[in-house]
Amino acid sequence: MPDSDADNRNSDSSRNLPIPVVRPTEARDSESWMGRILRSLFGWKSGSIRADLENVLDAATPSETGFSPAESRMLRNILGLRERRVDDVMIPRADIVAVQRDIILGELVKIFEGAAHSRLVVYGDTLDDPLGMVHIRDLIAFMTKKASGPPKSKRRKAPVAGLDFSSVDLSLPLSSIQIMRSLIYVPPSMPAIDLLARMQATRIHLALVIDEYGGTDGLVSMEDIVEQVVGDIEDEHDEASIHTIVRQYDGSYLSDGRANLDEVVTAIGSEFDVGDAGQEVDTLGGYVVKRIGRVPVRGELVPGPDRFEFEILDADPRRIKKIRIYRSKKPVPAAPAEAAKDATAAPAAEPSPEPRTEESAREAPTPNDSPR
Repeated sequence: MPDSDADNRNSDSSRNLPIPVVRPTEARDSESWMGRILRSLFGWKSGSIRADLENVLDAATPSETGFSPAESRMLRNILGLRERRVDDVMIPRADIVAVQRDIILGELVKIFEGAAHSRLVVYGDTLDDPLGMVHIRDLIAFMTKKASGPPKSKRRKAPVAGLDFSSVDLSLPLSSIQIMRSLIYVPPSMPAIDLLARMQATRIHLALVIDEYGGTDGLVSMEDIVEQVVGDIEDEHDEASIHTIVRQYDGSYLSDGRANLDEVVTAIGSEFDVGDAGQEVDTLGGYVVKRIGRVPVRGELVPGPDRFEFEILDADPRRIKKIRIYRSKKPVPAAPAEAAKDATAAPAAEPSPEPRTEESAREAPTPNDSPR
């Protein structure tokens, strides 16, 4: 009997284990700090931290959140980065600086000097045949290794700092020195934040955007994605591009072809009305091309909205680089592309027949009259 009682006590103790009970104070402590802030300041119900943070940044003032304006702007950019795609941050194809695989080292050095980039895309026959990229550090390392060797002639002066760059053969093709590196190939629809994680994992900071047909659509660097969070990053080699559109002393405006169309409208005023074109193109150069249906040549005058006119200061067969915008003193004729659209949309009315008088009726031949 004692044994059975002991067994019952053991079974009861195994079944009735202690159950942890959360005290009210512990439940309050488990609530997120952001939820407590929202509940105490605005009386909002706690949801996801992401939604709460977006609400705080949109509705609260900097003094209430404790974030500086710069911090608030960066936080908004971080939250919005999830919605950004690769084609939103890429450099367009027309602006890609690339070199062919058989380019000689001397020409490659010149391109690096003018491009102000540390990485260049390498292609085969065309840019739609990408092979990889070349880094300027790899080029300098190759040239330094060649310059560190013994001089070819004893009559030459002793090399400075142990380097004799005259021994570097600058006529060698790039494909023969084996310094090309791999690229990342991504579709335009890929989220930018996913590409950033892939760049970190692969340690490759340059990605080529490939369209559905396998052609090159654009280029994205890690800097392009980081700029979506912290803003434009400019170093000593970047040209000053703070003012993409500048008012001149004569009342005209000098603008870059890649200037944002909304910024141009803001700078000039509401009289510079681009209509629905702002929904189809993003840049001023794109707007000009849309108006005439082609890329204008340097020196060409293109009619703008109302009395405005565009003077193409610099352009190449692919894009417009510099534009001057001014008000014309006389009415500007409609652009060919828009004139054709208006003619298609609203055909000209036929002229009404002149009223017939008695004299015109007597002089006009009847259908039964035959010419004499």
